[in-house]
Amino acid sequence: MMSNRIAATFSRLRQRNEKALIPYLMAGDPSLADTETLIPVLERAGADLIEIGVPFSDPIADGPVIQRAAERALRAGASLRAVLRMVKSLRVKTQVPLILMAYYNTVMAMGERRFCREAAAVGVDGIIIPDMPPEEAGVLQTASAARGPCLIFLLAPTSTPARQNNVIKHTQGFVYYVSMTGITGAALRDVGAVQRRVRALRQKTRKPVAVGFGIATPDEARRIASFADGVIVGSALVRTIEAHKHAPDFVKAVGRFTAGLKAALVFNDAR
Repeated sequence: MMSNRIAATFSRLRQRNEKALIPYLMAGDPSLADTETLIPVLERAGADLIEIGVPFSDPIADGPVIQRAAERALRAGASLRAVLRMVKSLRVKTQVPLILMAYYNTVMAMGERRFCREAAAVGVDGIIIPDMPPEEAGVLQTASAARGPCLIFLLAPTSTPARQNNVIKHTQGFVYYVSMTGITGAALRDVGAVQRRVRALRQKTRKPVAVGFGIATPDEARRIASFADGVIVGSALVRTIEAHKHAPDFVKAVGRFTAGLKAALVFNDAR
C-alpha cells in the first residue's frame, strides 16, 4: 500500500520539476505543543513531507544532536501514544504527509497490529523503523498492508545487491537512501559516490528515492536534489530548534531555515 498523500506529493513535485524537502524533527522537543506548532510552520515554509521522530532512550542510528533532542522529549513526557494524539490533532490543520520514525521496541510494546490500526486512523502516512530490516519485518508488513501506514525501508552504501532488491520490492512510498555509514549528524564528504549509487538504484525502480544523513545546508540539499527525488534534513533542523528554543524568534528561525532549504530544491532546467 502506498499512501495516497505520499504518492500524490511526489507526483505533483515531478510535474513542477521540484524535489521533495523532507525535514525531520523530534516529537516533544522542546515540548509536544511546540512540535504541533512547528509542523504547520514547516509546511508553510516549503516542507513537502515531514518526518516525526518518536523519542527512544537507546537509539542506534542517531548522533548526539538527535540524542539530546530525544532526551529532552522524553523528559517532556513524549511517547508513541502522545505522538499519535498529536497527529490526530494536526490532521485538523494540515494534510501534509506525516511519517513517523520510531525504533522497533516502541512499536512492539504497543503491538504491531494495534500500532498500524491506530496510526492509520489518526492520519499517519508512513513509518520508518531504522532497526527493522525487511527480512525481519513480516508481522509489521502484514499489519501495514492491511491497514497502513506505508512501511518505508532504508538502504545504505553497504547494502548488497540482494538487500537492495529486497528493499526496492517491499518499501512503500519511497526508498530511504542513507548517504553514508555511521550516525546522523556526520558530515557528508563524498557526494559523487552518493550520486553514483542513487542513479544505480533509480535504474532498478520507479519508486522515488530520498536521501538522508549529512545534509545540512541549502547548497548540500541542491547537490543531492540534482539526482535524487527527495532530500531529508534532520540534525541541522534539530540543531536549529535546540539553538533557538528559548528565543523570541524560535518559530520564525525554524521557518527561515526550512524556507532556505526548499528554495534550493526548485529547478528551472530539466534534470
